[in-house]
Amino acid sequence: MKNGHECYIIGAGDFFGLNELPDDSDYVIAADAGLNHCRKYGIIPDLVLGDFDSLGEEPEHPNVLRLPVEKDDTDTMYAVRLGLEKGYRHFYIYGALGGKRSDHSIANMQILVYLANRGARGWIFGSDCVWTAIRNTTLSLSGSGGVSVFCIDGKAQGVTLKGLKYEIHDAEISSDYPIGVSNSMAADTAEIEVGSGCLLVMYDKGIGETE
Repeated sequence: MKNGHECYIIGAGDFFGLNELPDDSDYVIAADAGLNHCRKYGIIPDLVLGDFDSLGEEPEHPNVLRLPVEKDDTDTMYAVRLGLEKGYRHFYIYGALGGKRSDHSIANMQILVYLANRGARGWIFGSDCVWTAIRNTTLSLSGSGGVSVFCIDGKAQGVTLKGLKYEIHDAEISSDYPIGVSNSMAADTAEIEVGSGCLLVMYDKGIGETE
């Protein structure tokens, strides 16, 4: 999956270590109490940002961006927008699920759609799964495990699922009916295609994306 020149964002939710380590071309942002995960796992962020309500202290770091408590963006959303401004197009987001605030899990799913709508890609990593969003494109997968596909933004047209246990062809799916939940790989490779619209995709960690 890694293409080089990625933005890593470490949030305050449940954290299970990094799937792939950043290198010198990557940019690592600790969002508020995500700094605690960085400390625990020896991750050195390039920037620490947030209102620090969850961290509970002013962090000691050479690059700190303090945000106001009352703001439109969550700390993770601000980090994503900052990464886009810096020219990053791929975002690895950790600590974005679970935690004490389930509402932030939903907000972070919306961030994946925000990125897809701007020609970028984001991945959220859970304990045993990966979430991403795609718009007007095809996602190719390989491996074995479960796959779920959701329309997250109104209606998605021209949706085709190949190589999965339950296939559909050139279908229209909507955000008010979860027809794509609990699917699975039925072949060595699979394709998820959407002609018009945005899809939120979850796949098990035994599955990887292919070019």
